This record gives sequence, C-alpha cells and structure tokens, in this order.
Amino acid sequence: MFVAIPPRPQRHFVWATPTLFALLWLAYVLAALHAPAGSLATALDWGVLSGGLDSLEEWRQALADGSALRLVSALFLHADWLHLLGNLVFLLIFGLPAERVMGGGRLLLLFLLGGAVANLAAVLAIEAPDRIIIGASGAVSALIGAYLALLPGARLGVVLPLGLFLQFVRVPAFLLIGLWALLQVGFAYAGPAFGAVAWPAHIAGFLFGIVFALLTKAAIARRLRRQRGY
Repeated sequence: MFVAIPPRPQRHFVWATPTLFALLWLAYVLAALHAPAGSLATALDWGVLSGGLDSLEEWRQALADGSALRLVSALFLHADWLHLLGNLVFLLIFGLPAERVMGGGRLLLLFLLGGAVANLAAVLAIEAPDRIIIGASGAVSALIGAYLALLPGARLGVVLPLGLFLQFVRVPAFLLIGLWALLQVGFAYAGPAFGAVAWPAHIAGFLFGIVFALLTKAAIARRLRRQRGY
C-alpha cells in the first residue's frame, strides 16, 4: 500500500479527492449489483465507444442527444475490482497532495476535464470501432501530470510491510509513476476485453495535466500565498 506523506502538517480541509474516491467506489458497487450479465450492459449504457466524434456532424449529434456526456460518465465505470483498486490507490497518492496545493475545486475540474479529454483521445486514436472505453485511468493520469508539473522534485511515502512492522520510506514520485504504468499493463491482461488499457487516454491525460498545471500555476501560487498570509 502507498500513501502520500506531506512535508509538513496541513491545516486546510480537503474534500474533492475523498468525494471522487467515494463516487468511484459507489458507482462500481451499483454497477456490480447488476453483475454478471449486466456489467457489460452498464458499460454499453454509460461508457464511451471508439470510432466516433471525428466530425462536426457527430459532435452536433452527440451534444444534442447527450451522448457526449459519456466522456465523463465512463470515468466512473471499471472492468473489475482490480481495475478500480489501482485507480483508487493512485487517486489518493497523487490527489491528496495535489489538492492541498491547487485546491478542491481546481482538482475536481482537472479530474473531470482531464478525464474527458483523455477519453476523447482514446476514441479518436483507437482504430477499431465500437470498443468500450471505461475507467478513471485517464483522469488519474491527468492528476499525475499536474502533480509532477507542480512538484517535480517531490518524494512520496511508501509503506513497506516488514514482518509484523510497517516501514515508511520516501521514494521519488516518478518511481511510483513507473509502478502505475506497470499496473496498467497488468490490467490489460488480467481484465475482460472491455477493460483493456487505452494508452492514448493515459498519454493524453498526462499531457493535459501538465498543461493544466502550467496554465494555472500563477493562480495556485496566489492561493498558497493567501493561505500563508503573505
């Protein structure tokens, strides 16, 4: 298990990351109530399909019938509990410290908008039509990208079980990002077909997070100065 350890005690309240955590878990539980036959049906109803949204006419139709919202609703569906668990763990690892820096509203916007952009990238990049794209991996990738842009030299705490004891060790954040990538590869082979990894979503989400952080860096700096009374 991994947890983020802040460099100093934080007094301000974090709400966006715990809210997203609860919503992702609740959505999985509700979808699982229809399993096993209904799980694929739920993904078809709320997930986004590849092979579309590549013309103005398709965008007009998607906005008119509301199917464009699937770019967001797909973030809250997962292929299985391993797929969900991986996203939840890394949401906490990177989301909590990122929220303390950028604020809850900005982090929530990053998660939803970055996840939607990531899903759109997967829709456009995957050549096979009607592949179901689900999961919060693209949104989590956006958080990771923003985290690195804002805190490039940060180190995170790793909880290592050593017999009956837990040992906390600080490691560079990029090592955990490497672990995140390896887990995504594992999910591609462990999960069902509609839970396969959409790498374009990961890459697009990561890049979106970096750009988002750079564009909002000045506003974030002003927010931190106000918190510290400068």
